[in-house]
Amino acid sequence: MINLSIIIPCYNEENTLRKCIEKVLEIADESLSLEIIIVDDGSIDGSLSIVRDLKSIHPEILLLNHEKNQGKGAAIRTGLKKATGDFVAIQDADLEYNPEDLKKLLVPLINDDADVVFGSRFLSSGVHRVLYFWHYLGNRFLTFLSNVFTDLNLTDMETCYKVFRREIIQKIEIKENGFGIEPEIVAKVAHMRVRIFEVGISYFGRTYLEGKKIKARDGLRAIYCIFRYNAHKAPVPVQFMLYLLIGGASAVVNLIVFLALFHGGLSVTISAPTAFITAAIINYLLCVSILFKHRARWKSTTEILIYILVVIIVAILDLEITKLLLNLGGSPTISKFSATWLALIFNFIGRRWFVFPERSSGPWIT
Repeated sequence: MINLSIIIPCYNEENTLRKCIEKVLEIADESLSLEIIIVDDGSIDGSLSIVRDLKSIHPEILLLNHEKNQGKGAAIRTGLKKATGDFVAIQDADLEYNPEDLKKLLVPLINDDADVVFGSRFLSSGVHRVLYFWHYLGNRFLTFLSNVFTDLNLTDMETCYKVFRREIIQKIEIKENGFGIEPEIVAKVAHMRVRIFEVGISYFGRTYLEGKKIKARDGLRAIYCIFRYNAHKAPVPVQFMLYLLIGGASAVVNLIVFLALFHGGLSVTISAPTAFITAAIINYLLCVSILFKHRARWKSTTEILIYILVVIIVAILDLEITKLLLNLGGSPTISKFSATWLALIFNFIGRRWFVFPERSSGPWIT
């Protein structure tokens, strides 16, 4: 007998909630028992009453309640604390997904082929309602962007249907309260390097008139979450591209300070190191706040010492390259600009592998 915990976050879904729960109850059989955890997220319609009615008839239903609406992520976080099944699934209350498909998603888990299974709306040849083109395109873009950062080849990152071994999902600290939970979970599952499978599912999408809740701002939040939860573990080429942005900003500071000091009458021996150290401080602050922030140990003396050592080594290289190019007849601007961009590569190597060592997501070996 397999026990499946199904978490159903609910916010003002009185029109579909009863039918949704009834369809979930129908998938139980002689080999599958259910623990249905319904988290009412501060509904102000009749949703709570519907759950209470069904709970009085079906003991497998557990009702949890938020006094105020907090978001899908917060509801799932609450439900996970009470889940006791062998596996845990997420089910929306709006009937866009067919609970019968959950049985298909369980197969790789039961066979011990997978630790996490995602239901893909884009792999299935089954029933799909025809709806919004731009939503489809947005989902494709977000999945592509997520894959770039996680080094996975998912086809549907934003899918609701995600089924986990309970010990896997309960290890994840969910921070997002809203729809940002989807890219957050994908990122953190990728970091764990567990076995991930996809299974095609049917999809019966809703229109906004029928109660669809996701908005354009949720797409922007998803992009933010992809960066926030993946940057520190992204594949090396992706991290280098991000570092080019950080390094580019630092390089501009480096150049401006150098030119100001050099044309102010100071020698290159003083101007170059001073400009470099100023840029290095800005670079460090951007690195720990954007790119490597999850790994940064602000109170660690070792980290600071290693960082200072890397800065000193690269500063010496920056100085010597600048002097060499000036002696070869280069202008101060070209000489310093060239040295700065060469130093940028050494800076990334030093930070990525010595100051902020971090294993990448996905199959990348680092």
